[in-house]
Amino acid sequence: MHELSITESILEIALRHAAGRRVVSVHLVIGELSSYVDESIQLFWQELTRGTLAEEAVLQFAREPGELLCLDCGKQFPVRTRDFICPHCQSASALPATGQDCYVDSIEVFE
Repeated sequence: MHELSITESILEIALRHAAGRRVVSVHLVIGELSSYVDESIQLFWQELTRGTLAEEAVLQFAREPGELLCLDCGKQFPVRTRDFICPHCQSASALPATGQDCYVDSIEVFE
């Protein structure tokens, strides 16, 4: 249910930067390794924006690919399978390097 709090933050950011203008669209970037679900954010968005200047705004989602950092050889590699095996040294010891973010990339407002 953490999509509720992130969606509240997205709305607050959009309205603050719109500065009293109607929000047309909000472009989000969500990392492949984050646990955020686009459909849940969309559902909360529809509920939270009722009666606001963002009520009819469209959410646009872009996915950021995830990469892992091998703790043995130090190389980064894309997430391709769920076993997280380093293709360089075959180690199973890795941590997320990219793809965990969720942020507002841009906001379109009606002038």
